Amino acid sequence: MTDKHLHTAHPDVVKRLKRAHGHLQNVIAMIEAERACVDVAQQLHAVERAISAAKKLVIHDHLDHCLEEVVGASPAAIRSSVAEFKDITKYL
Repeated sequence: MTDKHLHTAHPDVVKRLKRAHGHLQNVIAMIEAERACVDVAQQLHAVERAISAAKKLVIHDHLDHCLEEVVGASPAAIRSSVAEFKDITKYL
């Protein structure tokens, strides 16, 4: 079962993943060219950061759009719990 979920953040997620893809291609080329380990590690770090940023954006987008629909006009205690959950996800 596939549900289509296009949100405003998705183009930015794609951009970040394409950036990670470019960094990863660069890492492969660097290893094949026997570049210095420090240079390779630096590029691998860039790949990790780009993927991590994309993941966080997808999670926050989901929370903002999908959970918000479910919570809607729920009691204040439930809305507060969801708001707290959204806030803590910045530490992912």
